Amino acid sequence: MPMNRAHRRLCSSEKWAQTTKDHIIPWTLDGLELGDDVLEIGPGYGANLRVLIEQVPRVTAVEIDRATAALLEEKWGDRARILHADGAATSLPDETFSAAVCFIMLHHVPTAAHQDRIFAEAYRVLRPGGVFAGADSQPGLRFRLLHFRDTMNTLDPAELPDRLAKAGFTDVSVDLHPATGGLRFRARRP
Repeated sequence: MPMNRAHRRLCSSEKWAQTTKDHIIPWTLDGLELGDDVLEIGPGYGANLRVLIEQVPRVTAVEIDRATAALLEEKWGDRARILHADGAATSLPDETFSAAVCFIMLHHVPTAAHQDRIFAEAYRVLRPGGVFAGADSQPGLRFRLLHFRDTMNTLDPAELPDRLAKAGFTDVSVDLHPATGGLRFRARRP
């Protein structure tokens, strides 16, 4: 997992899980219908996953780190399908999911090209009309300190709409949170 020890400790904490439940997921998904079968790309330690399984009938989580995927399987495998795979190459069938989501993980993807492959994969596995939604952090001093010797490749909000459109998405929107500066995006497969 491309995170330093302090970052791993934060992301596996109950405080982070509560922040995710109370703030990140509600803001990211406000007004969206996810449908009946959701793919979460990059669930990490499962803070988002444990909220999603309470909100939708079926959730599949794709985690690139083998050890973390095993932890997720142990903890949530009876309620969600957990796959150890790269979100850019899931081997999942075409047009399977009603929605695909990712929360505060894209900045851990080392290159823009790899992020773009994740966008293309989300498009491929979504049903027509399916929604792709996510949130990520934007750089600041505290964020940079947390990512010391850690992967940090933030999304440029001005470039993200074009990148999602190149993957095939329409109805793309990108917003910045007025208080935190975090980024939220939504897009639809036509």
